[in-house]
Amino acid sequence: MKKLLLLCIIAFLSSCSLTKMNKSKNGWISLFDGKSLNNWKVNENPSTFRVDSGMIIVHGERAHLFYDGPVMNNEFKNFELKVRVMTTKGSNSGIFFHTVFQDSGWPSKGYEMQVNNSQSDWRRTGSLYSVSDVKEVYVKDGEWYTEYLKVEGKRITIKINDKTVVDYTEPDGIENTEGRAEKHLSTGTFALQGHDPGSKVYFKDILVKLLP
Repeated sequence: MKKLLLLCIIAFLSSCSLTKMNKSKNGWISLFDGKSLNNWKVNENPSTFRVDSGMIIVHGERAHLFYDGPVMNNEFKNFELKVRVMTTKGSNSGIFFHTVFQDSGWPSKGYEMQVNNSQSDWRRTGSLYSVSDVKEVYVKDGEWYTEYLKVEGKRITIKINDKTVVDYTEPDGIENTEGRAEKHLSTGTFALQGHDPGSKVYFKDILVKLLP
């Protein structure tokens, strides 16, 4: 019994230590170490994701890379997220949240924050995909920009380079409407999208701040 208690204490202290090491100023926690895909889990096509020069490079067949690390045991509810992103011409990607790992297919749980400045899909970067869509193009391919997301209660805010492009409050009971049984706010992890072989997108500086 004492041995089990000691092991539990060690595991807890290790988790706290890791979270503390990952914290930057003002409570931001890094989810990506800039060197590897440690604490991330890819599903159907692992070769779509690789790390180089401090970036996650997404290029290949459809796949999704899910955060699977110790921060909040990858169960986030209220938070701020900010990610540095760069697209290439004709590329499509996205950042899912309140989602869960699945072996294949497009994530069925949670929401998607769109990454797309020039691909044929008219829903542009910053869209809360198919819920509150953005038609305007606020950033250019080939340039780094910051994509910011805040979830607090029922409210979702998305900013592109500090400009608010989505301010959406989820209606009560949305999970009871057609097609929304899983596509609503709850809790869950984050996932980066590899959309298709014609898309190449770069991600870095993936930071989260936990909210009450």
